[in-house]
Amino acid sequence: MKKLLVTTGGGDCPGLNAVIRGIVKRASLESDWEIWGSFEALNGVMEEPMRLTKLEESTVSGIHVRGGTILGTTNKGNPLSFPEKQADGTTKIVNRIPWLVDRLKSKGFDAVINIGGDGSQAISQAMFELGMPVVGVPKTIDNDLSSTDFTFGFQTAVQTASDSFDRLVTTASSHHRVMIMEVMGRNAGWIALYTAISGGAEICLIPEIPYDLNVVVDRIRSRYNNGRGFVNIVIAEGAHAKEGSITSTVGEEGRIAVRLGGVCYTLSQQLKDAGVEADIRETVLGHTQRGGTPIAFDRVIASVFGVKAMELVLGEKFGQLVVLQNNDYTSVPIKEAISAYNVVDPNGTLVQAAKGLGISFGD
Repeated sequence: MKKLLVTTGGGDCPGLNAVIRGIVKRASLESDWEIWGSFEALNGVMEEPMRLTKLEESTVSGIHVRGGTILGTTNKGNPLSFPEKQADGTTKIVNRIPWLVDRLKSKGFDAVINIGGDGSQAISQAMFELGMPVVGVPKTIDNDLSSTDFTFGFQTAVQTASDSFDRLVTTASSHHRVMIMEVMGRNAGWIALYTAISGGAEICLIPEIPYDLNVVVDRIRSRYNNGRGFVNIVIAEGAHAKEGSITSTVGEEGRIAVRLGGVCYTLSQQLKDAGVEADIRETVLGHTQRGGTPIAFDRVIASVFGVKAMELVLGEKFGQLVVLQNNDYTSVPIKEAISAYNVVDPNGTLVQAAKGLGISFGD
């Protein structure tokens, strides 16, 4: 029997379980493959003893409708820069990829399907370059992986954000307030942009378009007449003013990315300091965008990605990432997919359409 390892890394995302199920269901049509899952990304492999679980049809039955991942996930313990404790009590950052590849091969694994975003796929590429047969599956609610039209989880995150935004609109109008809703989006403002268009926001602030505070203030004031009026603002966590920087907290050792959050409070204080007299309230959606049942669109993408990933393994087409391009499921080299972020084009169709709807980007 050949052995395949499945991992889910980075932040959790609606649709992860559907991918796992797609892989196992497709593999069940073959007679010579065993499917194993590693708990909490590759940490399950790096621990002693290893924490693995055999994945069979009974294991994955019905999990496509569930949020999260049955394997657990983490953005800590990155093997590319692993924090290793030394004998003197200090911590040294080391590259554990060579050790990891040797360990996988010594345990009889013939291939790996790694499900994750840009950080996880950088790990996939490093493993592939050292001789481990790897196939990648793109996962990020930010939709910031290039080479694919959509990543699963994005549409569910947008739906969650849009539902929340609709509720804030009614309370903003009732109290004549400025409501600022912060959504995820480290380097790419796709969730904010889609939410602003779907919800009819007055202002949308994204990382790709640093905002001019004076423009934002002028837009807010134009919405008020003798204290009557309201404004709803959507802001991505990675957004910042032209003269400012992103709002972040100190990262932890071994984390793939620095933690962001709280930019809505930064903007709120900026507006107050600029003389905005309207009552301002802030809402951070945070991890509500990651959780819950994936909508049908994401279940379909995730399920097909799982099947296609397994078929790439069967065809020995390694070093590839499953992608959706022009409504067709295909693959591209992982190295190509992680070479650049998929960011919002400030001059693109969606931004121009949003401006045509009267949405201000503070530029």
